[in-house]
Amino acid sequence: MLKHYQHTFGYILPMVDACVMVAAWFAAYWVRFTISPIPVTKGFPAFATYASMAPLVAVLWISVFALMRVYEARRMLGRFHELQLLLKAHGVALLGFIAITYLFEEYRYSRVVMLYFAALGSVTIATFRLSMRNALRSLRARGFNLRYVLAVGEGSLMEGLIQRLELFPELGLRVKGLVTREESSIGSIRGVPVVGHFGDLAGLVRSSHVDEVLIALPSAQSEDLNQLLAMLDNETVDIRIVPDLLRFVTLRCDIEEFNGLPIVRINDSPLVGWGAMGKRVTDIVLSSVALVLLSPLLLLLAILIKVTSPGPVLYVQERMGLDGRSFPMLKFRSMRADAEDASGPVWAQAADNRRTAFGTFLRKTSLDELPQFWNVLLGDMSLVGPRPERPIFVNQFRTQVPHYMLRHKVRAGITGWAQVNGWRGNTSLDRRIECDLFYIRNWSYALDLKILILTLWKGFIHKNAY
Repeated sequence: MLKHYQHTFGYILPMVDACVMVAAWFAAYWVRFTISPIPVTKGFPAFATYASMAPLVAVLWISVFALMRVYEARRMLGRFHELQLLLKAHGVALLGFIAITYLFEEYRYSRVVMLYFAALGSVTIATFRLSMRNALRSLRARGFNLRYVLAVGEGSLMEGLIQRLELFPELGLRVKGLVTREESSIGSIRGVPVVGHFGDLAGLVRSSHVDEVLIALPSAQSEDLNQLLAMLDNETVDIRIVPDLLRFVTLRCDIEEFNGLPIVRINDSPLVGWGAMGKRVTDIVLSSVALVLLSPLLLLLAILIKVTSPGPVLYVQERMGLDGRSFPMLKFRSMRADAEDASGPVWAQAADNRRTAFGTFLRKTSLDELPQFWNVLLGDMSLVGPRPERPIFVNQFRTQVPHYMLRHKVRAGITGWAQVNGWRGNTSLDRRIECDLFYIRNWSYALDLKILILTLWKGFIHKNAY
Protein backbone atom coordinates (compact mmCIF):
# COMPACT_ATOMS: atom_id res chain seq x y z
CA MET A 1 0.00 0.00 0.00
CA LEU A 2 2.81 2.40 0.96
CA LYS A 3 4.73 1.79 -2.26
CA HIS A 4 1.56 2.21 -4.28
CA TYR A 5 1.07 5.56 -2.55
CA GLN A 6 4.65 6.57 -3.35
CA HIS A 7 4.24 5.73 -7.04
CA THR A 8 0.97 7.69 -7.16
CA PHE A 9 2.57 10.64 -5.39
CA GLY A 10 5.49 10.41 -7.82
CA TYR A 11 3.07 10.94 -10.73
CA ILE A 12 1.16 13.77 -9.05
CA LEU A 13 4.17 15.82 -7.92
CA PRO A 14 5.52 16.59 -11.45
CA MET A 15 2.03 17.66 -12.53
CA VAL A 16 1.77 20.02 -9.57
CA ASP A 17 5.26 21.40 -10.28
CA ALA A 18 4.22 22.03 -13.88
CA CYS A 19 1.12 23.93 -12.71
CA VAL A 20 3.22 25.99 -10.27
CA MET A 21 5.71 26.99 -12.95
CA VAL A 22 3.02 27.80 -15.52
CA ALA A 23 1.28 29.94 -12.88
CA ALA A 24 4.60 31.73 -12.24
CA TRP A 25 4.95 32.36 -15.99
CA PHE A 26 1.45 33.87 -16.17
CA ALA A 27 2.14 35.90 -13.01
CA ALA A 28 5.33 37.29 -14.56
CA TYR A 29 3.29 38.52 -17.57
CA TRP A 30 0.68 40.03 -15.23
CA VAL A 31 3.29 41.83 -13.07
CA ARG A 32 5.09 43.20 -16.14
CA PHE A 33 2.15 44.41 -18.19
CA THR A 34 -0.63 44.96 -15.64
CA ILE A 35 1.03 46.16 -12.44
CA SER A 36 4.01 47.52 -14.43
CA PRO A 37 6.46 48.46 -11.63
CA ILE A 38 8.87 49.20 -14.50
CA PRO A 39 7.18 51.37 -17.17
CA VAL A 40 6.35 49.59 -20.44
CA THR A 41 7.80 51.42 -23.45
CA LYS A 42 7.37 48.96 -26.33
CA GLY A 43 3.66 48.24 -26.22
CA PHE A 44 1.52 45.58 -24.57
CA PRO A 45 1.67 42.13 -26.23
CA ALA A 46 -1.37 39.89 -26.28
CA PHE A 47 -1.66 37.45 -23.38
CA ALA A 48 -2.12 34.61 -25.89
CA THR A 49 1.46 35.15 -27.10
CA TYR A 50 2.77 34.30 -23.64
CA ALA A 51 0.10 31.70 -22.84
CA SER A 52 1.23 29.70 -25.86
CA MET A 53 4.52 29.04 -24.04
CA ALA A 54 2.80 27.26 -21.13
CA PRO A 55 3.19 23.73 -22.60
CA LEU A 56 6.91 24.34 -23.12
CA VAL A 57 7.28 25.58 -19.54
CA ALA A 58 5.48 22.53 -18.16
CA VAL A 59 7.38 19.95 -20.19
CA LEU A 60 10.79 21.60 -19.82
CA TRP A 61 10.63 21.98 -16.04
CA ILE A 62 9.34 18.44 -15.48
CA SER A 63 12.06 17.04 -17.77
CA VAL A 64 14.92 18.96 -16.14
CA PHE A 65 13.66 18.14 -12.63
CA ALA A 66 13.49 14.46 -13.55
CA LEU A 67 16.97 14.47 -15.14
CA MET A 68 18.46 16.17 -12.10
CA ARG A 69 16.77 13.63 -9.80
CA VAL A 70 14.59 16.14 -8.00
CA TYR A 71 11.75 13.59 -7.81
CA GLU A 72 13.75 10.86 -6.09
CA ALA A 73 12.41 9.99 -2.62
CA ARG A 74 14.94 11.20 -0.07
CA ARG A 75 13.42 11.26 3.39
CA MET A 76 16.80 11.81 5.04
CA LEU A 77 17.70 14.78 2.82
CA GLY A 78 17.82 18.01 4.85
CA ARG A 79 15.72 21.05 3.99
CA PHE A 80 18.72 23.12 2.88
CA HIS A 81 20.09 20.45 0.54
CA GLU A 82 16.64 19.76 -0.93
CA LEU A 83 16.14 23.48 -1.57
CA GLN A 84 19.63 23.75 -3.06
CA LEU A 85 18.93 20.88 -5.48
CA LEU A 86 15.54 22.32 -6.40
CA LEU A 87 16.82 25.82 -7.15
CA LYS A 88 19.79 24.45 -9.10
CA ALA A 89 17.39 22.46 -11.31
CA HIS A 90 15.16 25.53 -11.66
CA GLY A 91 18.17 27.56 -12.82
CA VAL A 92 19.13 24.96 -15.43
CA ALA A 93 15.55 24.81 -16.74
CA LEU A 94 15.41 28.61 -16.88
CA LEU A 95 18.61 28.83 -18.92
CA GLY A 96 17.23 26.23 -21.33
CA PHE A 97 13.95 28.13 -21.60
CA ILE A 98 15.70 31.43 -22.38
CA ALA A 99 17.86 29.73 -25.01
CA ILE A 100 14.83 28.13 -26.68
CA THR A 101 12.81 31.35 -26.77
CA TYR A 102 15.69 33.21 -28.41
CA LEU A 103 15.50 30.77 -31.29
CA PHE A 104 12.09 32.21 -32.18
CA GLU A 105 12.59 34.80 -34.90
CA GLU A 106 9.00 36.01 -35.13
CA TYR A 107 8.78 37.30 -31.56
CA ARG A 108 11.20 38.31 -28.81
CA TYR A 109 9.86 37.74 -25.31
CA SER A 110 10.39 40.49 -22.77
CA ARG A 111 13.62 40.23 -20.79
CA VAL A 112 11.85 41.85 -17.85
CA VAL A 113 9.21 39.09 -17.96
CA MET A 114 12.03 36.55 -17.91
CA LEU A 115 13.52 38.28 -14.88
CA TYR A 116 10.19 38.28 -13.06
CA PHE A 117 9.64 34.64 -14.04
CA ALA A 118 13.04 33.65 -12.64
CA ALA A 119 12.27 35.32 -9.30
CA LEU A 120 8.62 34.28 -9.06
CA GLY A 121 9.43 30.74 -10.15
CA SER A 122 12.14 30.40 -7.49
CA VAL A 123 9.91 31.73 -4.73
CA THR A 124 6.78 29.78 -5.68
CA ILE A 125 8.43 26.41 -6.31
CA ALA A 126 10.53 26.69 -3.13
CA THR A 127 7.54 27.78 -1.04
CA PHE A 128 5.38 25.00 -2.43
CA ARG A 129 8.01 22.33 -1.85
CA LEU A 130 8.82 23.46 1.69
CA SER A 131 5.12 23.68 2.57
CA MET A 132 4.52 20.21 1.16
CA ARG A 133 7.56 18.85 2.99
CA ASN A 134 6.42 20.37 6.29
CA ALA A 135 2.92 18.96 5.82
CA LEU A 136 4.28 15.48 5.09
CA ARG A 137 6.63 15.62 8.08
CA SER A 138 3.75 16.69 10.31
CA LEU A 139 1.68 13.72 9.12
CA ARG A 140 4.57 11.32 9.64
CA ALA A 141 5.18 12.62 13.14
CA ARG A 142 1.53 11.74 13.86
CA GLY A 143 1.96 8.20 12.57
CA PHE A 144 0.86 8.55 8.94
CA ASN A 145 2.84 7.72 5.78
CA LEU A 146 5.40 5.65 7.70
CA ARG A 147 8.15 3.40 6.39
CA TYR A 148 9.03 0.43 8.57
CA VAL A 149 12.68 -0.50 8.94
CA LEU A 150 14.61 -3.61 9.92
CA ALA A 151 17.99 -2.58 11.36
CA VAL A 152 20.99 -4.89 11.00
CA GLY A 153 23.99 -4.41 13.29
CA GLU A 154 24.89 -3.46 16.84
CA GLY A 155 27.27 -1.39 18.90
CA SER A 156 27.68 2.38 19.12
CA LEU A 157 27.05 2.87 15.39
CA MET A 158 23.61 1.25 15.59
CA GLU A 159 22.81 3.05 18.83
CA GLY A 160 23.67 6.38 17.23
CA LEU A 161 21.54 5.56 14.18
CA ILE A 162 18.47 4.66 16.26
CA GLN A 163 18.96 7.75 18.40
CA ARG A 164 18.99 9.98 15.34
CA LEU A 165 15.84 8.36 13.95
CA GLU A 166 14.15 8.99 17.31
CA LEU A 167 15.19 12.66 17.17
CA PHE A 168 13.46 13.09 13.80
CA PRO A 169 10.07 11.32 13.92
CA GLU A 170 8.94 13.54 11.04
CA LEU A 171 11.07 11.37 8.71
CA GLY A 172 8.46 8.65 9.12
CA LEU A 173 11.05 5.87 9.62
CA ARG A 174 10.13 3.39 12.36
CA VAL A 175 12.52 0.60 13.37
CA LYS A 176 10.49 -2.60 13.89
CA GLY A 177 13.39 -4.71 15.13
CA LEU A 178 17.11 -5.46 15.22
CA VAL A 179 19.07 -8.25 13.57
CA THR A 180 22.40 -9.12 15.20
CA ARG A 181 25.13 -11.77 14.96
CA GLU A 182 24.26 -15.28 16.18
CA GLU A 183 26.69 -15.07 19.10
CA SER A 184 25.39 -11.68 20.24
CA SER A 185 23.76 -11.55 23.68
CA ILE A 186 22.11 -8.15 23.17
CA GLY A 187 18.35 -8.16 23.78
CA SER A 188 17.58 -4.60 22.65
CA ILE A 189 19.10 -1.22 21.82
CA ARG A 190 17.32 1.94 23.00
CA GLY A 191 14.10 -0.03 23.41
CA VAL A 192 14.20 -1.64 19.96
CA PRO A 193 14.10 -5.45 20.42
CA VAL A 194 16.37 -7.96 18.72
CA VAL A 195 14.06 -10.05 16.50
CA GLY A 196 16.61 -12.40 14.99
CA HIS A 197 20.14 -13.03 13.82
CA PHE A 198 22.04 -12.69 10.55
CA GLY A 199 21.03 -16.13 9.29
CA ASP A 200 17.33 -15.25 9.69
CA LEU A 201 17.52 -11.99 7.72
CA ALA A 202 15.74 -13.05 4.51
CA GLY A 203 12.90 -14.73 6.41
CA LEU A 204 12.51 -11.74 8.75
CA VAL A 205 12.25 -9.35 5.79
CA ARG A 206 9.36 -11.38 4.37
CA SER A 207 7.54 -12.05 7.64
CA SER A 208 7.82 -8.55 9.09
CA HIS A 209 6.72 -6.78 5.86
CA VAL A 210 9.30 -4.00 6.24
CA ASP A 211 9.91 -1.36 3.58
CA GLU A 212 13.60 -0.92 4.18
CA VAL A 213 16.70 -2.60 5.64
CA LEU A 214 19.28 -0.38 7.34
CA ILE A 215 22.65 -2.09 7.71
CA ALA A 216 24.98 -0.46 10.25
CA LEU A 217 27.77 -2.89 11.03
CA PRO A 218 30.71 -2.02 13.27
CA SER A 219 34.03 -2.24 11.44
CA ALA A 220 34.85 -5.51 13.24
CA GLN A 221 31.87 -7.16 11.50
CA SER A 222 32.48 -5.73 8.02
CA GLU A 223 33.29 -9.19 6.65
CA ASP A 224 29.63 -10.16 7.21
CA LEU A 225 28.34 -7.55 4.75
CA ASN A 226 28.74 -9.72 1.65
CA GLN A 227 26.78 -12.53 3.29
CA LEU A 228 23.96 -10.18 4.32
CA LEU A 229 23.66 -8.60 0.88
CA ALA A 230 23.60 -12.05 -0.75
CA MET A 231 20.62 -12.96 1.47
CA LEU A 232 18.76 -9.89 0.20
CA ASP A 233 19.46 -10.49 -3.50
CA ASN A 234 15.99 -11.86 -4.16
CA GLU A 235 14.10 -9.36 -2.00
CA THR A 236 12.42 -6.16 -3.20
CA VAL A 237 13.06 -4.28 0.01
CA ASP A 238 15.11 -1.05 -0.13
CA ILE A 239 18.60 -1.32 1.39
CA ARG A 240 20.75 1.40 2.95
CA ILE A 241 24.24 0.88 4.32
CA VAL A 242 25.63 3.13 7.07
CA PRO A 243 29.46 2.87 7.00
CA ASP A 244 31.35 2.87 10.29
CA LEU A 245 33.21 6.13 9.59
CA LEU A 246 32.04 8.32 12.46
CA ARG A 247 35.30 8.01 14.37
CA PHE A 248 37.20 9.29 11.33
CA VAL A 249 34.92 12.25 10.59
CA THR A 250 35.71 15.53 12.33
CA LEU A 251 34.24 18.12 9.94
CA ARG A 252 31.64 16.45 7.72
CA CYS A 253 31.10 13.48 5.41
CA ASP A 254 29.76 13.48 1.84
CA ILE A 255 29.20 10.84 -0.82
CA GLU A 256 29.88 11.64 -4.45
CA GLU A 257 29.56 9.52 -7.57
CA PHE A 258 32.41 9.04 -10.04
CA ASN A 259 31.19 7.32 -13.20
CA GLY A 260 28.85 5.12 -11.19
CA LEU A 261 31.38 4.50 -8.40
CA PRO A 262 30.35 5.89 -4.97
CA ILE A 263 33.17 7.68 -3.16
CA VAL A 264 32.98 8.74 0.49
CA ARG A 265 34.62 12.07 1.27
CA ILE A 266 35.44 12.84 4.89
CA ASN A 267 36.56 16.06 6.56
CA ASP A 268 35.59 18.22 3.60
CA SER A 269 35.35 21.97 3.93
CA PRO A 270 31.81 23.41 3.67
CA LEU A 271 33.23 26.38 1.76
CA VAL A 272 32.84 25.14 -1.80
CA GLY A 273 30.87 26.26 -4.86
CA TRP A 274 28.57 29.22 -4.42
CA GLY A 275 29.33 29.46 -0.71
CA ALA A 276 33.06 29.89 -1.31
CA MET A 277 32.43 32.34 -4.16
CA GLY A 278 30.02 34.44 -2.10
CA LYS A 279 32.40 34.59 0.86
CA ARG A 280 35.28 35.61 -1.41
CA VAL A 281 33.24 38.37 -3.08
CA THR A 282 32.23 39.63 0.38
CA ASP A 283 35.88 39.65 1.46
CA ILE A 284 36.93 41.63 -1.62
CA VAL A 285 34.18 44.23 -1.24
CA LEU A 286 34.49 44.76 2.52
CA SER A 287 38.31 44.76 2.58
CA SER A 288 38.38 47.30 -0.26
CA VAL A 289 35.92 49.54 1.57
CA ALA A 290 37.88 49.15 4.83
CA LEU A 291 41.19 50.09 3.20
CA VAL A 292 39.67 53.21 1.63
CA LEU A 293 37.80 54.36 4.75
CA LEU A 294 40.67 53.58 7.12
CA SER A 295 43.41 55.04 4.92
CA PRO A 296 43.75 58.26 7.03
CA LEU A 297 44.07 56.15 10.20
CA LEU A 298 46.52 53.78 8.53
CA LEU A 299 48.67 56.74 7.43
CA LEU A 300 48.58 58.26 10.92
CA LEU A 301 49.59 54.98 12.58
CA ALA A 302 52.41 54.52 10.08
CA ILE A 303 53.79 57.99 10.87
CA LEU A 304 53.57 57.40 14.63
CA ILE A 305 55.37 54.06 14.35
CA LYS A 306 58.12 55.66 12.29
CA VAL A 307 58.70 58.57 14.64
CA THR A 308 58.50 56.60 17.90
CA SER A 309 60.97 53.80 17.11
CA PRO A 310 63.62 52.96 14.51
CA GLY A 311 62.78 50.32 11.93
CA PRO A 312 60.20 49.58 9.24
CA VAL A 313 56.53 50.49 9.59
CA LEU A 314 55.24 47.06 8.58
CA TYR A 315 56.25 43.69 9.97
CA VAL A 316 56.01 40.85 7.45
CA GLN A 317 55.70 37.40 9.00
CA GLU A 318 55.28 34.01 7.32
CA ARG A 319 51.99 32.36 8.30
CA MET A 320 50.21 29.20 7.16
CA GLY A 321 46.80 29.50 5.51
CA LEU A 322 44.44 27.62 3.21
CA ASP A 323 45.54 24.05 2.35
CA GLY A 324 48.72 24.47 4.38
CA ARG A 325 50.20 27.09 2.03
CA SER A 326 52.37 29.81 3.54
CA PHE A 327 51.90 33.51 2.84
CA PRO A 328 53.45 36.80 4.08
CA MET A 329 51.07 38.29 6.66
CA LEU A 330 51.25 42.04 7.25
CA LYS A 331 51.11 43.77 10.61
CA PHE A 332 52.07 47.19 11.91
CA ARG A 333 55.40 46.72 13.69
CA SER A 334 54.83 46.75 17.43
CA MET A 335 58.23 45.41 18.61
CA ARG A 336 61.83 46.41 18.22
CA ALA A 337 63.25 45.62 14.80
CA ASP A 338 65.70 43.12 16.40
CA ALA A 339 63.07 41.53 18.68
CA GLU A 340 63.71 37.92 17.62
CA ASP A 341 67.46 38.09 17.03
CA ALA A 342 68.21 36.64 20.46
CA SER A 343 65.05 34.71 21.33
CA GLY A 344 64.08 33.29 17.95
CA PRO A 345 60.39 32.63 17.15
CA VAL A 346 58.39 32.69 20.39
CA TRP A 347 54.83 33.58 21.32
CA ALA A 348 54.18 37.05 22.66
CA GLN A 349 53.76 37.26 26.44
CA ALA A 350 51.69 39.57 28.63
CA ALA A 351 54.72 41.52 29.81
CA ASP A 352 56.85 41.32 26.69
CA ASN A 353 59.80 43.72 26.97
CA ARG A 354 60.41 43.46 23.21
CA ARG A 355 57.44 45.75 22.51
CA THR A 356 57.88 49.45 21.80
CA ALA A 357 55.89 51.96 23.82
CA PHE A 358 53.56 52.71 20.91
CA GLY A 359 53.53 49.03 19.99
CA THR A 360 51.99 48.20 23.36
CA PHE A 361 49.08 50.50 22.50
CA LEU A 362 48.74 48.97 19.03
CA ARG A 363 48.55 45.44 20.43
CA LYS A 364 46.15 46.33 23.24
CA THR A 365 43.74 47.86 20.71
CA SER A 366 44.44 45.29 17.95
CA LEU A 367 45.24 48.15 15.58
CA ASP A 368 48.42 46.35 14.55
CA GLU A 369 46.19 43.88 12.64
CA LEU A 370 44.67 46.49 10.27
CA PRO A 371 47.16 45.93 7.39
CA GLN A 372 45.75 42.41 7.07
CA PHE A 373 42.86 43.87 5.10
CA TRP A 374 45.43 43.89 2.27
CA ASN A 375 45.99 40.15 2.82
CA VAL A 376 42.23 39.68 2.58
CA LEU A 377 42.05 41.64 -0.67
CA LEU A 378 44.87 39.53 -2.16
CA GLY A 379 43.11 36.31 -1.18
CA ASP A 380 45.65 35.08 1.38
CA MET A 381 43.13 35.58 4.18
CA SER A 382 39.45 36.10 4.82
CA LEU A 383 37.72 38.54 7.13
CA VAL A 384 36.52 35.60 9.25
CA GLY A 385 38.32 32.32 9.83
CA PRO A 386 40.85 30.60 12.11
CA ARG A 387 43.78 32.85 12.96
CA PRO A 388 46.88 31.88 10.94
CA GLU A 389 49.90 30.49 12.77
CA ARG A 390 53.61 30.52 11.94
CA PRO A 391 54.83 27.36 10.14
CA ILE A 392 57.39 26.63 12.86
CA PHE A 393 54.60 26.41 15.44
CA VAL A 394 52.29 24.53 13.06
CA ASN A 395 54.88 21.78 12.67
CA GLN A 396 55.03 21.53 16.44
CA PHE A 397 51.27 21.58 17.11
CA ARG A 398 50.27 19.19 14.30
CA THR A 399 51.79 16.28 16.24
CA GLN A 400 50.55 17.43 19.64
CA VAL A 401 46.97 18.60 19.05
CA PRO A 402 44.43 16.23 17.43
CA HIS A 403 42.86 17.54 14.21
CA TYR A 404 45.04 20.68 14.30
CA MET A 405 45.64 20.72 10.53
CA LEU A 406 41.89 20.67 9.74
CA ARG A 407 41.78 24.38 10.57
CA HIS A 408 43.61 24.92 7.26
CA LYS A 409 40.59 23.64 5.30
CA VAL A 410 39.42 27.28 5.05
CA ARG A 411 41.18 30.60 4.60
CA ALA A 412 42.71 32.07 7.73
CA GLY A 413 40.87 35.09 9.11
CA ILE A 414 41.52 38.48 10.68
CA THR A 415 39.02 37.46 13.34
CA GLY A 416 37.33 34.19 14.20
CA TRP A 417 35.02 32.28 16.53
CA ALA A 418 37.89 31.60 18.96
CA GLN A 419 38.85 35.28 19.14
CA VAL A 420 35.34 36.60 19.88
CA ASN A 421 35.01 33.96 22.60
CA GLY A 422 38.17 35.17 24.32
CA TRP A 423 40.59 32.45 23.17
CA ARG A 424 43.36 34.67 21.86
CA GLY A 425 46.91 35.36 22.91
CA ASN A 426 48.62 32.78 25.13
CA THR A 427 45.45 30.81 25.99
CA SER A 428 44.35 27.18 25.68
CA LEU A 429 45.33 25.83 22.26
CA ASP A 430 42.84 22.97 22.58
CA ARG A 431 39.94 25.37 23.14
CA ARG A 432 41.01 27.47 20.17
CA ILE A 433 41.10 24.40 17.91
CA GLU A 434 37.70 23.38 19.24
CA CYS A 435 36.32 26.81 18.30
CA ASP A 436 37.97 26.70 14.86
CA LEU A 437 36.48 23.27 14.06
CA PHE A 438 33.08 24.42 15.31
CA TYR A 439 33.28 27.37 12.90
CA ILE A 440 34.23 25.18 9.93
CA ARG A 441 31.54 22.57 10.65
CA ASN A 442 28.82 25.18 11.12
CA TRP A 443 29.89 27.82 8.61
CA SER A 444 27.22 30.11 7.22
CA TYR A 445 26.94 33.75 6.17
CA ALA A 446 24.93 34.37 9.34
CA LEU A 447 27.76 32.99 11.49
CA ASP A 448 30.31 35.18 9.67
CA LEU A 449 28.11 38.22 10.24
CA LYS A 450 27.71 37.35 13.91
CA ILE A 451 31.48 37.06 14.34
CA LEU A 452 32.09 40.40 12.60
CA ILE A 453 29.52 42.13 14.81
CA LEU A 454 30.99 40.55 17.96
CA THR A 455 34.45 41.64 16.83
CA LEU A 456 33.31 45.25 16.48
CA TRP A 457 31.53 45.01 19.83
CA LYS A 458 34.19 43.37 22.00
CA GLY A 459 36.96 41.93 19.86
CA PHE A 460 39.42 44.80 19.55
CA ILE A 461 40.32 45.43 23.18
CA HIS A 462 40.79 42.30 25.26
CA LYS A 463 42.82 41.26 28.29
CA ASN A 464 44.64 38.66 26.16
CA ALA A 465 45.55 41.15 23.41
CA TYR A 466 49.27 41.61 23.99
